[in-house]
Amino acid sequence: MNEQELQLRQTLEKLRKNSKKVIIGLIVLIALATSVKTIGPEQEGVVLMFGKYNRTLQPGLNFIAPFGLEKLYKIPVQRQLKQEFGFRTIEAGTRTRYAKDEYRDESLMLTGDLNLADVEWVVQYRIVNSFDYLFKVRDAEDALHDMSEAAMRKIVGDRTVNEVLTVGRQEVATSVEVLLQRMCDEYENGIRIDQVVLQDVNPPDPVKASFNAVNEAQQERETLINRAESEYNRVIPRARGEAQETIQRAEGYALSRVNRATGEADRFNSLYTEYIRAPEVTKKRIYLETMERLLPTIGNKVIIDENGTNVLPLLNLDGIRELDN
Repeated sequence: MNEQELQLRQTLEKLRKNSKKVIIGLIVLIALATSVKTIGPEQEGVVLMFGKYNRTLQPGLNFIAPFGLEKLYKIPVQRQLKQEFGFRTIEAGTRTRYAKDEYRDESLMLTGDLNLADVEWVVQYRIVNSFDYLFKVRDAEDALHDMSEAAMRKIVGDRTVNEVLTVGRQEVATSVEVLLQRMCDEYENGIRIDQVVLQDVNPPDPVKASFNAVNEAQQERETLINRAESEYNRVIPRARGEAQETIQRAEGYALSRVNRATGEADRFNSLYTEYIRAPEVTKKRIYLETMERLLPTIGNKVIIDENGTNVLPLLNLDGIRELDN
C-alpha cells in the first residue's frame, strides 16, 4: 500500500465519522423542530397521536412527540372570527376594498312575497370548544358557511321585501343569529355566534330604480300623512276649545237670565202681595220709585202747574232746550 492510498483511506474514514455526526445532528434538529411548538396567547393546541385525540395544550412553549408521531392543531379560541356573504374584503384599511360580483349567488334571495332581494351580511363568531370544532363536524368552517346561508334564506323567505329592505332589517339579523346558534348547538360544532350584521340590503340591480321610485313615493305619502295629522292636531283641539267656550258662555248667559227672571218674578209676587194688603200705598210707592229711577236720566226739568197758562210764555224753554242739546 503506497502513501497515496493510505491518505485516501484516512480521508474516507474521516468523512465516514463526520457524516455520522452530521446525520445525528440533523436527526436532533428535526426532532427539535417537530417537537417544540409555540402556542399563541389567543390559541390552544389540540394534539393528535396517530390521528386520534390525545390532549389539549395551553398557550406558551409546549412539546409533542417528534417525527410526526403527534400532530398539533392550533385553534384560535380567544379570537373573534367572521364570515362574509355576498362580498369579500380584498383590502382592509381607511378605504376598504370589496369584491362583490363573484358572490352574487350567495346574496340573491327570494322573499316571502316572491320578490328578490340582494342581502349582504357578516357572521361574527368564536370557537368555544376546540374538540367539537375539530372532530364533531367535518370542515366546521364550510359547514358554518352553509348553515349561515340556509338560516338567512329561511328568515328572509318568511318576510316581505319591504320588511327586509326597510323596517325589518334588525329583526331579520336577530332571527338569523338565534336560528344559527340553535343549529350550531344541534350540530355540536363548538362555535358560538356573537353577532349577525346585515351589511347591505338592496333590490336587484335591474329593478333598483323602480324600487327607489316606489320607496320615495311611500316616504312622500308618509310625509303628507304626518303633515295632515299635525294640521289636524293643531286645528281640531282649538276648534273644540272654542266650541266648549261658547257652550259655557251660553250656559252662563242662560243661567243669568233664568236667575234674573226668577228674581223679577219673586219681586213681582212680593209687590203683588203688598198691593193686595194696601193698594194705594203700594201704587204710590211704586210710582215714587219709578220716578226716582227715571228722573236722573231726563236731564233739565221744568215743572209747572197745568192751569198756569200765564207763566209759560215767560220761561226760556228754547234756551233750556239748547243747553240740553
